[in-house]
Amino acid sequence: MATKANRLRVLALYKELHRLGRDYEPSYDFHGKLRRMFEKNRNLTDAEEIEKAYNLGEYIKKETLALYSLRKYRHLKRMYPPNSTSDP
Repeated sequence: MATKANRLRVLALYKELHRLGRDYEPSYDFHGKLRRMFEKNRNLTDAEEIEKAYNLGEYIKKETLALYSLRKYRHLKRMYPPNSTSDP
């Protein structure tokens, strides 16, 4: 049976992922996929399965943050001119 602590943890993860999805590409349908993923696992009762699904959500959160960092880095890199090797 799912405990109240697990329920609160999962709801917090959903809120975090939902906030992260605001900046994601609109064509990817991040929020729709997020909702379908959570609805698919809605009726889990085994503690091990709940933990496995929660860890997958945490992994997705970390990967999304990494993608945002990479996007910011690429934008900053484009803002500066390339180094020229002919400088004295």
